[in-house]
Amino acid sequence: MKPRTTRRARLSRSAEFERVYRRGRSSANRHLVLYVFPNPSSPRPRLGLSVSRKVGGAVERNRVKRLLREAFGRVEPELHGGHDVVVVARPDVHDLAQREGLAGVDRALRELIHRTELLAQGDPR
Repeated sequence: MKPRTTRRARLSRSAEFERVYRRGRSSANRHLVLYVFPNPSSPRPRLGLSVSRKVGGAVERNRVKRLLREAFGRVEPELHGGHDVVVVARPDVHDLAQREGLAGVDRALRELIHRTELLAQGDPR
């Protein structure tokens, strides 16, 4: 069974999202925007998701959120702890999810993670 992002490892308050947006670094591609802010009080990365109605209806948004959580769960063991991460889904991510599913979302997320240098040292990916 794959690791799941627990509630404790999620950003939930508006103030937490605001801090990451305002003070964190960002990187973007056609499908996603990734914001990262150091949080030394957290032993593992905490994830926040923002998926607006521009992505689609409730069913489409929930599917995109599920895929993003799954993709983040796959890469999380390779990441430095002590960061808050917010992933903002752009409207094109719905088409990517329809076309390529988890593999496409995973690839888009990993591309941004590589750019922000969140991967632990010595990881060849």
